[in-house]
Amino acid sequence: MNHRKELEISNIKSRSEINTAIIFLFSMLILGGCDLRSGRMETGKDFPTYGGNNLNNRYSPLSQINEDNVNDLEVAWTYLPIDTSSGGRRREIQCQPIVVNGILYGTSSELDLFALNAATGEQLWKYEPDKRHGHSSRGVTYWENGENKRILYTVGPFLHAVNAQTGQLIPTFGEEGKADLHAGLGENLKHDVQQLSVRATSPGVIYKNNYIIGSSVSEGGDAAPGHIRAFDVITGELKWVFHTIPQPGEFGYDTWPDGAYQKIGGANNWGGMALDEDRGVVYFGTGSPSSDFYGGEREGMNLFSNCILALDAATGEMKWYFQAIHHDLWDRDFPCPPNLTTINHNGKRIDVVVQTGKDGNVYVLNRDTGESIFPFEERPVPTNGLPGEHPYPTQKFLSKPKPLSRQLMTEDDITDISKEAHDFVSKRFSEFPRMESPFQPPTTEGTILFGYNGGAEWGGNATDPDGILYQNANAGFPWELKMIRKAELDNETSLMSPGNALYAKNCSVCHGVNREGNADVVPSLIGIGERRSTNEIDNLISQGNGRMPPFPYLSEEKRKAIIDFLLGKEMIPSGKPKKIEKADIHDQKQVSDFPYSPEYVIKTWDYFTDHNGYPAVKPPWGTLNAIDLNTGDYLWTVPLGEYPELTAKGIPTTGTATYGGPIVTASGLLFIASTRDEKIRAFKKKTGKVVWEYQLKAGAFSTPITYEVDGKQYIAIAVGGGRGMKPGGWYMAFTLN
Repeated sequence: MNHRKELEISNIKSRSEINTAIIFLFSMLILGGCDLRSGRMETGKDFPTYGGNNLNNRYSPLSQINEDNVNDLEVAWTYLPIDTSSGGRRREIQCQPIVVNGILYGTSSELDLFALNAATGEQLWKYEPDKRHGHSSRGVTYWENGENKRILYTVGPFLHAVNAQTGQLIPTFGEEGKADLHAGLGENLKHDVQQLSVRATSPGVIYKNNYIIGSSVSEGGDAAPGHIRAFDVITGELKWVFHTIPQPGEFGYDTWPDGAYQKIGGANNWGGMALDEDRGVVYFGTGSPSSDFYGGEREGMNLFSNCILALDAATGEMKWYFQAIHHDLWDRDFPCPPNLTTINHNGKRIDVVVQTGKDGNVYVLNRDTGESIFPFEERPVPTNGLPGEHPYPTQKFLSKPKPLSRQLMTEDDITDISKEAHDFVSKRFSEFPRMESPFQPPTTEGTILFGYNGGAEWGGNATDPDGILYQNANAGFPWELKMIRKAELDNETSLMSPGNALYAKNCSVCHGVNREGNADVVPSLIGIGERRSTNEIDNLISQGNGRMPPFPYLSEEKRKAIIDFLLGKEMIPSGKPKKIEKADIHDQKQVSDFPYSPEYVIKTWDYFTDHNGYPAVKPPWGTLNAIDLNTGDYLWTVPLGEYPELTAKGIPTTGTATYGGPIVTASGLLFIASTRDEKIRAFKKKTGKVVWEYQLKAGAFSTPITYEVDGKQYIAIAVGGGRGMKPGGWYMAFTLN
């Protein structure tokens, strides 16, 4: 089989099959099945799914709030889902809630599920799971058939089914209301998948009682496989599995080393999905294979990692794939759901899949064939990787649209917000090897990369009926990466105290050797004992929190050692590591029982900033963009967010890091928060001009929704705080006074 083959096209539906599907869906509407949501999407009164509709357009036909009256918006209600008087902690919330029949459903920072009167914010019920987990929840899924109404959402490694009317678990679903998300992942593995971290931060989609969902897994050698599964929405039983890491006899198996599926994980969909009900096809993007930044044990293209995929939603059979990155060494996942829309291109009306990536690229593909609407080239790229590495010799370069974010850092890109900042960055920049390509393989000397926190991020994007895509982007956030031979790291940690050594191996990659964290992406651990109890820290390590994965394989004794180190109860031994001979560094192989240990691991992974912590490149750092998908051209780009202290110095608006996405309405307005200045704004969609803004109680790193109750339009958003800013925890709704 040709490894360079880019498309596998099969079994496109005939016109008669499509008509049959439409007739079936219409009958389901009459019978009162779950597809009643389609009518609700068309009116805009409800916001019944993650992304607003199954196409994930984040577009609403509502127009009551418009450019003329948007400045009359006022707070309609505020809801705090946790009890802070009893010690509850306000933390970041990424949830985009849904509204069905005037009831708003969402999750708290503790993953409690609640139902509110969407007009008043009055709590109708709240479901509290029996075990707390600290991961993010970006949304929930609603299903109904007559009086059988339920909410499906994930908590830790379980999919919960909750009665949408009472807030009680549905005992006939799975095991007493919960289905295990490890189901379907352990086939033919050499280790126990139950010991691996599996959760889902984005909700799934429902097609004919199939609840189709991806997963969030570790990104190291302990990663579970990222297979796509469908569960029965009634019973919780596993219906089908699509192997994103192919097994023997399956298409794509020979794009990996023989037997790789038994120990390599990742290639997961953590950003969410879109559904074309008429075609009966589910679309999604996948992430990188494990482990990040070193792929010595996964030579080849590594299908189906870093792919945009179309599957038959009833069976899980692949329709087509489009691999954007071969043999990913840069963690360039697809972080958000695709957007299904229709464009007019070269005189033809074409249904397309639009997928944005962390690398800033925007892929526009024919929905039936997976072919790119705009041309691209496979060009040679550097292959001078680490010892044992197998960088792929070519990568894709799109002609249109141009990337949302920088791809390379050159001397011309060095920040100019002050002479001091420019001089500081120039000196540090000169210490790194010259970058020739965005696909420069990682090295031990150091590499400057873009894409870890976007380009595009998990907040997604919006499209209007004219085929205009609205996408916020982290346009200028370079990261510095240095790798280290695992044997060297083991030698260095051999002179440390037990807790310090465990911290260095498991935690320092993100939080840093000095525990200082990485700005708004990874929090500092300095003084954590003043903010968290010992029990809370232990729960964070074992269960994870937000972007941080859990470490279920660390024993209680090892977790205690890490905690003692963080709380300053351990002394760090002095001494120097022994010298490792060159032969040892390049010839020895590392072996680990759980489940494999990459030969090279991360030593340094941090923001590249100036002396004051601002990005090392010229602004804008965060942007909002309008792209005409019909032509692939940008209509406008504006900075999104500001640093007030820089504005006060006369520096033009720089934009900030942006997490969370936009919604767009028929009145010509676009609403978005997502910035470090803790504001929500309304923009004119035609020009990118701000026409309204509101200072929130905290940052809203989430995506707003809009809906209508009793003839009145509302805008609602989770104001969760976090990202290095003050805590939040609220939900807020706005309406016209």
